[in-house]
Amino acid sequence: MSDHYLFEMRHIVKEFSGVRALNGVSLAVRPGECVGLCGENGAGKSTLMKVLSGVYPYGTWQGEILWEGQPLRAYSVRDSEKAGIVIIHQELMLVPQLSVAENIFLGNEITKPGGRMDYDAMYREAEALLARLKLKDVNVAAPVMNYGGGYQQLFEIAKALAKHARLLILDEPSSSLTSAETEVLLGIIEDLKREGVACVYISHKLDEVARVCDTVTVIRDGQHVATKPMSELDTDRIIAMMVGREIKNLYPRVEHAIGEVIFEARHVTCWDVTNPNRKRVDDVSFQLRRGEILGVAGLVGAGRTELVSAIFGAYPGRSSAELYMDGHPIKVKSPEQAIRAGLSLVPEDRKRQGIVPLLGVGDNITLATLDHYAHAGKIDKNAELATVEREIARLRVKTASPGLAIVGLSGGNQQKAVLTKMLLPKPKVLILDEPTRGVDVGSKYDIYQLMFELAASGVSIIMVSSELPEVLGVSDRVLVIGEGKLRGDFINHELSQEQVLAAAIDARPQHAAA
Repeated sequence: MSDHYLFEMRHIVKEFSGVRALNGVSLAVRPGECVGLCGENGAGKSTLMKVLSGVYPYGTWQGEILWEGQPLRAYSVRDSEKAGIVIIHQELMLVPQLSVAENIFLGNEITKPGGRMDYDAMYREAEALLARLKLKDVNVAAPVMNYGGGYQQLFEIAKALAKHARLLILDEPSSSLTSAETEVLLGIIEDLKREGVACVYISHKLDEVARVCDTVTVIRDGQHVATKPMSELDTDRIIAMMVGREIKNLYPRVEHAIGEVIFEARHVTCWDVTNPNRKRVDDVSFQLRRGEILGVAGLVGAGRTELVSAIFGAYPGRSSAELYMDGHPIKVKSPEQAIRAGLSLVPEDRKRQGIVPLLGVGDNITLATLDHYAHAGKIDKNAELATVEREIARLRVKTASPGLAIVGLSGGNQQKAVLTKMLLPKPKVLILDEPTRGVDVGSKYDIYQLMFELAASGVSIIMVSSELPEVLGVSDRVLVIGEGKLRGDFINHELSQEQVLAAAIDARPQHAAA
């Protein structure tokens, strides 16, 4: 790793309508170094990277950026890319219908004299770039939509390398990857570091930060907290710097009484949307008790999201199920019917299914309960605002005002807004599908704490999660789904990750629940 800095950001200040999102933040990276940028949702990480990458052009912020010791004044993303700075956003920027090669060279096409696309050259270069990323089984002429999320994340890195990136910014790059795909990604970053490519790695998964980063910079509330070598830190110390307090136990378990069976799902079956002969969920039945937190685990693609979507009446394909609330059969053919029956769902994909991006934070929060504020065909705005302000304070949603478009909030604060929206109908059963995906440690702690409080008040919770430590940390009982079937039903007493994984892989159903 070189002694001189490839780039430096000095005392960056960025304001939005008089509110300081960044207040004198500094960051520096050497060639071949990976710097972990850590902070809670809303701390200013994404804003800082948008300044660096030219999304916020020179002149809209204060401070100084030096590239190899010289001032860098980027008026656009293209200007920063010319210098060798490329950002890979959390939401992939690929065009599904275009080929892999066309996506890799999008905006950076190889052309023949006269301006026609040189597809042969692009295919050769794309194959070489993917080989560098250890992907040798990809048809670069095939549409990107033929490949899963893990491949697509690596295509984004190939796109960055095609632009001759010398500084690669990765924003939550593993949020949609399996553990195996994440291992490949981290190995690629280590290879790039050896080749002299500098990286800024933004992630809430601190085990990944510890694995791949040489240095960690922490920002909190738009201010620089500390920059330290990773060798001097551990994950607990990073968390303490991020949230301003020590979190000794990430899962603040509260003992709560578990009562009688309140909800039952029998023979839940879902057929694949594109292949009607294939079952995504195959005859799954289970019970849920009052005040119980039921974790749903399984490998990616096992059918967990399809299961809870069908229960909530939101599965897009054909499905069937027998549902009972308090011992009485209920009909759920739509989310509206589900909410009336006492069910609420916080969906896996909040951007597509949880929020209306351009609506205000307050309007999003009350979207599922607007009828509560309607009188004689008019909305009681004062009553609605009082509810919104109370809920924003209760869940500590960071927003400049309830009228701010929710798309302007960080991922964790959007998630809190979706959560409070689905709590307002006062559900008997709350379904949480990947509730902490893309959420920082402090917000995770708040969400777990809220879950335990709800369970103690008698609300029953179904939580789908890909993170086994999370499942084991908060659940009273764990269902394991594999290939659409119920593979295990365990009381969470000294239950190990190995037992859950073994059940997910083993086709023989295991039932250890009383």
